[in-house]
Amino acid sequence: MERELLLYRIGWKDSGQRIANVLESALNGIEFAGCDSLEAFGQMDRRRPILFAVKLPPSGMSAECHRLIGWLLEHPHSLEGATGAVIVDGEGEMFTKSEARHLILAASLAGCTFPGRALVEATGSLYNFNIISRIHHTGSMQAYAYSVASMVRRLLEFRMPEHAGEHVVMVHASSRKTSNSLLLWDMVRRGLPGTTEVEEISLRNGAVIDCRGCSYETCLHFGENAECFYGGVIVEKAYPAILRCDTLVLVCPNYNDAVSANLTAFINRLTALFRSNDFSAKRVFALVISGYSGGDIVAEQVLGAMSLNKNFILPPRFALIETANDPRSILDVPDIQQRARAMAEQIAKAE
Repeated sequence: MERELLLYRIGWKDSGQRIANVLESALNGIEFAGCDSLEAFGQMDRRRPILFAVKLPPSGMSAECHRLIGWLLEHPHSLEGATGAVIVDGEGEMFTKSEARHLILAASLAGCTFPGRALVEATGSLYNFNIISRIHHTGSMQAYAYSVASMVRRLLEFRMPEHAGEHVVMVHASSRKTSNSLLLWDMVRRGLPGTTEVEEISLRNGAVIDCRGCSYETCLHFGENAECFYGGVIVEKAYPAILRCDTLVLVCPNYNDAVSANLTAFINRLTALFRSNDFSAKRVFALVISGYSGGDIVAEQVLGAMSLNKNFILPPRFALIETANDPRSILDVPDIQQRARAMAEQIAKAE
């Protein structure tokens, strides 16, 4: 192992025996440095793999975790060169995933890279491990420990693919006549090197049918052939492009504090392709435009669906989050050209 792991224990002061036991097993034989406070974390070398291990209280809201999130947002370069993964252990059934997504978004904006599926969450009942338990013919606690050990191994072994940023696919469902989101993408695209291969996929061209929840066997059968039962533009254009690319950019206007319907269908329909293909060497970025507010909510949906679920790499500062309402008003946002160029640089570099 080239770099020592940093274990940041959050919220363990009152209780945390379950997560402590799981980590004792997962870190057996692994050299690591531990810290238990934001003050100590701020003084440590953070250009290394970092495992954020969060213990939630019964309320599901960790003041200590929120303090870390605030610090990361106030120090936007504090995790340059770091790679991260997160464990969240809750006493209840709620907020394990939402707390994790808040933390991962803040860490990404501070410069941290997350390998695909860099989250293990444990609800109080451990019911969320039922499927893994059945697959491995073991109990929920053993499935929890297995998931953590597997994630730690992936974190320590992770390296950014050498050719990331050479072939970019942009997916959108917006209208060129009125879209601030596409105007922002145009600014970003102009900042990409001339050697970058760029494909643009519009989900407005043809009917987009959302996932209807086929059986696992049916979904797997179609996915093995890079197909889906419902066909259409997602299968004909998006699937082949996703398989070819090393970088995916989602252009995501905020619709009612959510990803738009066609993009949601695209994400859902990727399940068939994901079942038979490894996305772990592909990166995902998002351009998020809100008319009023809530861009962070949409960015968290993207990171949750595409990285924590579909296994895409979450690069540093994966999301460019802006606010613009009237048509073409994105052009009047202060310093927008500079931020678009900075996003283009993030997309182009493989680190």
